[in-house]
Amino acid sequence: MIVVKTKEEIELMRQSALIVSKTLGMLAKEVKEGVTTMQLDKLAEEFIRDQGALPGFLGLYDCPSTLLCSVNDAVVHGLPTQTPLKDGDIVSIDCGALMNEFYGDHAYTFEIGEVDPETKKLIQVTKESLYIGIREFKLNNRVGDVGFAIQQHCESHGYGVVRELVGHGLGKKMHEDPEMPNYGRRGRGKKFVEGMVVAIEPMINGGTHKVRQLKDGWTIVTQDGKPSVHFEHDVALVDGKPEILSTFAYVHEALGIVSNEEDEFRQKALVL
Repeated sequence: MIVVKTKEEIELMRQSALIVSKTLGMLAKEVKEGVTTMQLDKLAEEFIRDQGALPGFLGLYDCPSTLLCSVNDAVVHGLPTQTPLKDGDIVSIDCGALMNEFYGDHAYTFEIGEVDPETKKLIQVTKESLYIGIREFKLNNRVGDVGFAIQQHCESHGYGVVRELVGHGLGKKMHEDPEMPNYGRRGRGKKFVEGMVVAIEPMINGGTHKVRQLKDGWTIVTQDGKPSVHFEHDVALVDGKPEILSTFAYVHEALGIVSNEEDEFRQKALVL
């Protein structure tokens, strides 16, 4: 059952989402060669608690960490480790926060040092697909419209769209209806209605779409060992149009990236 949110609840969810956004922005300054994902996890937990929120992942489904850090061929759900990041790596950091009884949940893929051109292109295309998908999250469209748009863009570049893992509704539970696959057919699936809030999160592989799970019971990796990229935003349907509740602006500020990619999805300017 889809849980529709009031405008007041959406504003509370924006606060939760922005806690995650600020956490990713803080981490952007720390993600570098020689740092371990376990160190990043400790920094994130402390930061989230200092903001008056709770880590959204820690303890959820028995998750042992605040962050899920997926390095190189890891798609999602990578547990933090003591292995230092090295030059040329990529790491997708997925983070959640619970505040005002609502969850925020989004992710960003970071580059460590000099990343090879093929992987850079995978990152660019996956990020593009996120906004292409968000554009389809509008009144009277359907789940399949978002998935189709993401799938078409990524597969046109020869990339694999993960089937086993999908985006989701978001609210007082981390995972609500509807499921939001990154593949699909136009006009199929549940219809979008005013007040819906979803996490749209393309998980795109540089090769095959097929994945497998490691023995830790969490980490999902590509079957062919090629890299995978993950970006995620929290999006509400407000006045018939998609409005992004989360933001990469804090990450961009930390990394010196100039971007207007979120502007069309904001009804009012974001104040950092």
